[in-house]
Amino acid sequence: MSAITLTAENFEQTVMENPIVLVDFWASWCGPCRQFAPIYEEAAVANPDVVFGSVDTEAEQQLAAAAQITSIPTLMAFKEGTLVFAQPGALPKEALAQVLTAVRELDMAEARAAQED
Repeated sequence: MSAITLTAENFEQTVMENPIVLVDFWASWCGPCRQFAPIYEEAAVANPDVVFGSVDTEAEQQLAAAAQITSIPTLMAFKEGTLVFAQPGALPKEALAQVLTAVRELDMAEARAAQED
């Protein structure tokens, strides 16, 4: 499945109702965003167990502000409704695969316990 468009209307519901959600914050005028787009789309098709979402920061300025996006592209990963990864910059294919593996393997009970410390 290819990446879905996320907006202020469906962002929270998408993140909360899916086990793993990756979100690419981008803009059409951004060169690195355009370079990252095919890598992201390829990963979306290759990983049907993960929801891949895209946020156009020009169309969704309030959502981008709420997510504290200061640089694009920015990739965020949510697991069980919790933000577990956020990094600005276009990732190469191999790095994106590593992020996916790490998010899948992340023990959320341990992660939540660590946040409480």
